[in-house]
Amino acid sequence: MLSPDLKNALPTTDELACSDDTPVDNEDQNFLPNILLFLLNSIWTNRMDWYFGVDMAVYHTTGVNSRVPVVPDAFLSLGVERKKGGKSRKSYAVWEENGIIPILTLEMVSQTPGGEYEEKLDIYKKLGVLYYLIYNPEFWRRDQHQPFEVYKFINGSYQIQIGEPYFMPEIGLGIGWRQAVIGGIQQEFLCWYDERENCYLTDAEQVQQERQKAEQLAQYLRSLGIDPNNLPPKK
Repeated sequence: MLSPDLKNALPTTDELACSDDTPVDNEDQNFLPNILLFLLNSIWTNRMDWYFGVDMAVYHTTGVNSRVPVVPDAFLSLGVERKKGGKSRKSYAVWEENGIIPILTLEMVSQTPGGEYEEKLDIYKKLGVLYYLIYNPEFWRRDQHQPFEVYKFINGSYQIQIGEPYFMPEIGLGIGWRQAVIGGIQQEFLCWYDERENCYLTDAEQVQQERQKAEQLAQYLRSLGIDPNNLPPKK
């Protein structure tokens, strides 16, 4: 916990940059984390105690300079306001969030290595982030790692976890990757899972699932000689 004098000496988020202005390597670095955000908006629609940032600067006091942020591709914090003071955040300063650090950070490895397995890992370790996720679907062989790795901060160091999807009890969600059609395109993306390893569906998938159920019911009624489009009125 920071002393009041030190906290007052730190800059406010109004004075700090919202990111490091480093362009993303490809569209998926914004698109895939935003899928996780959109899913959370549905899964936790009634919860107001969480924040999921995408490509946003996280300012902290465990580095060399409090004005130099770390910028995960995505991060999740629990126990904070969805809207800080009723407004959208420009950046995330730990000292303005009652000292709450992200419980999860996500880095996506691109064609140009960004120190995900070394420098970033060390930064998150010093910060004390509980779960550090690295998604590397294209260059994992080059980097001699797995396509998706989950590290958990245990006894002062990160230990790689086994199992995928991997359930995080402190968050109440699991995470993994799967294939699905998004925007008419078959592709791989990260997804939240429940404790029973059931993936949470996107809005488009839920609509498609309901359509399939309706069609199955219609086919069943036809097999009984009933026209599903001309059902008798309810009594």
